Amino acid sequence: MLEQEVIDCCKKLRLSRNFADLAQTMAGQSHQEYLYKLLIAELKNRENGRKEKLIKGAGFYNIKTLDDVRFDEINLPSGLTIEKLKSLDFISEKKNVIMYGRTGTGKTMLSTALGVAACQMGIPVRFYRTAALVNQLSETKKTGTLGTVYKKLNKASVLVLDEWGYVPYDRNGAQLLFDYLSEIHEQKSIILNTNLEFSRWVNVLYDEQMTAALVGRLMHHCYLLLFPGENNRLRESSINDLYHSISSPNKEDEQHDH
Repeated sequence: MLEQEVIDCCKKLRLSRNFADLAQTMAGQSHQEYLYKLLIAELKNRENGRKEKLIKGAGFYNIKTLDDVRFDEINLPSGLTIEKLKSLDFISEKKNVIMYGRTGTGKTMLSTALGVAACQMGIPVRFYRTAALVNQLSETKKTGTLGTVYKKLNKASVLVLDEWGYVPYDRNGAQLLFDYLSEIHEQKSIILNTNLEFSRWVNVLYDEQMTAALVGRLMHHCYLLLFPGENNRLRESSINDLYHSISSPNKEDEQHDH
């Protein structure tokens, strides 16, 4: 039996163990067909491995797919259909996707699902909670290792910034993020999720001129998706009734207001 010899040869040629295993069971009507089928299987195995590596390295907090998304609860802009969004054409077009709506309405789910779909197409993605990235930029600037963060960012074709504007940012980190986003303008696609209207971004970025410039660049080639629904996590929980009683004023309150 040459099984071990085949395994050793695969190691030296940097072929997968899967190739060695298939070599024992693969059938073909000719030597060429046998070899062709083995090589095709190895290429497919490498492609799947690359996709898994991209997904693992993207930094997603949870893995979601586009099948998980409730598109009937999202307002898409004119010119963008569900099918076009799913096709990920916006990535090759270097367009941004900004998702605006209240907390818990599905922005993170959709941005994650788009990121996972991109990885499955072989497109590298980096996913960050924005505050964490800002802090990372600020800290690595202090320690002189900022280049390592930029190296990771530069490898990605899509940058996902989740929870934009949820908390005020470190001033130095915010400036570094602004500089980087300005640098990659029209070179990469940015997916940004926020519950903060554009006019209030200055509250977390501090500088009006920088805020206006950033909004202008992000919106230059952009699809704005609106999430008008209520908090899905609350709606689907057992405290649904309590949530509605808090969010909707009763008649007595209305009369008192008048």
